Amino acid sequence: MPPITPDLISPRSPRVAAARRLARRNFRSKERLFLAEGPQAVREAAKGTLVELFATVEAAERYADVVGDARDAGVRVHLADEQVIADISTTVTPQGLVGICRFLDRPFEEILAARPKLVAVLAHVRDPGNAGTVLRCADAAGAEAVVLTDASVDLYNPKAVRASVGSLFHLPVAVGVPVETAVEGLKAAGVRILAADGAGEDDLDDELDKGTMGGPTAWVFGNEAWGLPEETRGLADAVVRVPIHGKAESLNLATAAAVCLYASARAQRARGGCRSVTDSL
Repeated sequence: MPPITPDLISPRSPRVAAARRLARRNFRSKERLFLAEGPQAVREAAKGTLVELFATVEAAERYADVVGDARDAGVRVHLADEQVIADISTTVTPQGLVGICRFLDRPFEEILAARPKLVAVLAHVRDPGNAGTVLRCADAAGAEAVVLTDASVDLYNPKAVRASVGSLFHLPVAVGVPVETAVEGLKAAGVRILAADGAGEDDLDDELDKGTMGGPTAWVFGNEAWGLPEETRGLADAVVRVPIHGKAESLNLATAAAVCLYASARAQRARGGCRSVTDSL
């Protein structure tokens, strides 16, 4: 068998230039396309949203199953040299696979129509790494949707996509929803709104002890530095703090989100919760 050789050797190729522009938000929005890097993200994207794939020869051989899935799905695969991948990639040490994917966010109304039982609402979250990590936590906890408000970071920022580690492709996400619209819609769908805030009047342990967390719930998470504005806190049914039992000053956003979402997931699966104890995460 002849050796595999790259078919895109110039970073000035029009296809490479088009892919490179997707690192910028205005081009992503115009084309409704975004970049997904690494084998895990590309593997998930190949199930439905991947439209083009760039791979080094080494990566194509190492992740032959991923590249094979892409080709089986009719995706155009470009074998490229390392310089091409480096030019497209937004990471310091690229893994050799960069995919171009279609936007996959859903209308907020579609999320409401599905009657979700556990939702994460990102209000005023500005750091893409945090946004992606919270999305990953929501996926792991069995949440059925994530909502990013119009004051939050771009879902398709490359750092957010990487931080989700493939979870972006697993669950419905709505973007650009005003926080008031998100809360009102979820309440109308029978979902209890809990605002997570370190200065909250209610303690998460107390909420669990009282048995108030077994029903459909949406957690609202705020800005990394200053939390939730008073007007957003006022929209919630309760403002809940994660108790600090040791000497730590606080928890970061992603850690607090994981604690809150898993607390709800456990309560919902307990006897009397809104999910059967036989349901799996």
